[in-house]
Amino acid sequence: MNVGTVAAEQYIASWTWTDFAGLGLILHIVLMVVMTLRIVSVQRNIGVAIAWIAILFTLPIFGLLAYMLVGEPMIGSRYRQRVDQARLILNDMAERERLIFDQGQDLLSEHYRGVSKIGTRWTGFGVFPDHQMQLLTHPEAIFKRLIDDINGAQRSILMEFYIIYPKGQVQDVIQALIAAAHRGVECHILIDSVGSFSFFNSAEHHQLEGAGVFVHQSLPVGLFKTLFKRSDLRNHRKIVVIDEHVGYIGSFNLVDPKFFKQDKAVGQWIDVAIRSVSQNEVSIATAMAKVVVTDIGAENNDNLDALHKRVNSYTRKLYVRHPTINDMNSRIKALNTIVDYFEPLSTGANSIVIPQMPVVNGVVAQLIPSAPQVTAHVIYNTLVTIIHRANKRIRITTPYFVPDEALSGALVTAAKRGVEVTLIIPEKVDSFLVQHASQAYYQELLEAGVTIALFQGGLLHAKTVVIDDDYCLFGTVNIDMRSFYLNMEVTLAIYTPAMVAQVADCQESYLHSCRFLGLEEWQQRSNYERLFDNVVRLFSPLL
Repeated sequence: MNVGTVAAEQYIASWTWTDFAGLGLILHIVLMVVMTLRIVSVQRNIGVAIAWIAILFTLPIFGLLAYMLVGEPMIGSRYRQRVDQARLILNDMAERERLIFDQGQDLLSEHYRGVSKIGTRWTGFGVFPDHQMQLLTHPEAIFKRLIDDINGAQRSILMEFYIIYPKGQVQDVIQALIAAAHRGVECHILIDSVGSFSFFNSAEHHQLEGAGVFVHQSLPVGLFKTLFKRSDLRNHRKIVVIDEHVGYIGSFNLVDPKFFKQDKAVGQWIDVAIRSVSQNEVSIATAMAKVVVTDIGAENNDNLDALHKRVNSYTRKLYVRHPTINDMNSRIKALNTIVDYFEPLSTGANSIVIPQMPVVNGVVAQLIPSAPQVTAHVIYNTLVTIIHRANKRIRITTPYFVPDEALSGALVTAAKRGVEVTLIIPEKVDSFLVQHASQAYYQELLEAGVTIALFQGGLLHAKTVVIDDDYCLFGTVNIDMRSFYLNMEVTLAIYTPAMVAQVADCQESYLHSCRFLGLEEWQQRSNYERLFDNVVRLFSPLL
């Protein structure tokens, strides 16, 4: 041992607890400064940055570990590479088959061309015309239409869900998929690994795979994976594509509300879906298929290789130029026989009446998928832009309302310039922190003249935005930062007034089961309740 080492050991041995405490304080300060600079340099959203800095200085050890695990939207470099490769494979196929996805801007008025270009720039999907669409507002109607389409499938079924809960009518869907696989229909289901954690250990999962249905886990989690990507980035999409010309989109997970989360004391979940049919070479269903196939291909190298072989070997397997016309005409004829009727929806103590909508022809729409580090914040940017362009009314239905300052400010500004702004939100949600973070925004909104309608008929899970009389966003996106910045989401922008009117009528029916919150009532809350909501609001960008 040399003299220097001995001297160092003697020096350290002579330290007192005060010396160690001083060194610890210096290291703590240096670490806090370094982490603060990291947060400020990486986080573009000011609210998110402030929330993380608050956690870091309030709970240093917890804050440091939490930020390292879930602080930045790291979806994984390998996953991103596979996404790019899958997109390239499908884009090359589309070019070879002369399928144009970024079309249709000339179909829109000047008022909406700019907002449409936001989606096209980041997703590659333009505006597609000539769809037949039907709004499905009752779980029995959704299940019936879906099972009928599965039973009639001839070539392929693609599904992508956040949650599959194999109880009730979901069992009927599973049996229909098994039957479809047995008669030679190619069936793929992509399911979020966390949202459907229990499903992957279920008998139904094994039954599907045993029948030849391909079941894929989306964004699987694990201790080792956590070091390289965030485990709370989830695939929140809900998409079904059948024979490349029938598509479903909406808030509807593959769950039966009579059985799902009945222990949460919030009532049955209330969801909606849109069924879209088109004979066009490229349509909303085609775009949905491209999203699902890309997501499946991005999951692992085996899937990517299989996609590459399939595209090279089976031209037009995913995008059939001319579906069976007789089959299509029979489906259209059946749909056109549906007329307006009102069907009661039982929700426990309350009963609301929701219209079952007829088919709307000639619908013009645009699919807007989003994913962290892939499409930027395309849905958020679309929503803020369209709110600022509203002239008459804005009506939003969402289960979770936790906006940032820019989005909240856009709603407040719209109300102050005379736009009728209505928020339809469940009175009770299944998240304690989200409930209180949401409430922290009510005061400012009510003062600006925004109508806050608290839905009392269950957990209203529908995610719809209606702007004026001719624009609608309909899909999986909650009004919170998780949907805008972290989850893989998808929404449908609808530009046809008749279809927009159907969504608006559905929203109107929800209002009959709402309690309208008044400013005077809200101001009577105790100071403690206000303080608690505002404290939770500090962390709202992270919820």
